[in-house]
Amino acid sequence: MNWIHLNKIEQLHQIRELSKTRPQVIFKHSTRCFISTLIKDKLEKVAPPDEADFYFLDLVRYRLISDSIAAQFSVHHESPQILLIKSGECVYDESHNSINMDEIAALVK
Repeated sequence: MNWIHLNKIEQLHQIRELSKTRPQVIFKHSTRCFISTLIKDKLEKVAPPDEADFYFLDLVRYRLISDSIAAQFSVHHESPQILLIKSGECVYDESHNSINMDEIAALVK
C-alpha cells in the first residue's frame, strides 16, 4: 500500500478537487486502537485499485483534520474509518470490521 500521509488541513481541499477526476480514499486510523491496527493490516495485505489515491490519517496526532473530514463530508466520526470521495462527495463510509477493500475497489471502477 502506498499511503499518502494526510497531515495538513489544506489537503482536504486538494482531495475534494482531485476526486472530481480520480477517486480519493481516506483511511482514518487510531494508533491507540487494536481494531484499527488490525483493519490497517488487513487493508495492506490486499492490492488497492490503481484508479484511486489512498490517504492515511493518524487521527490521534491530527484530530483537527479528522473533525474537519466529518464536517466537510457530512459523516459521523468513527475509528477506524474509511471514506471514498468521488466528485467532491463521500460516496462510501464504513468503519471497523465493515471496511472491505473489495467493496472499495468495486466502487472505484
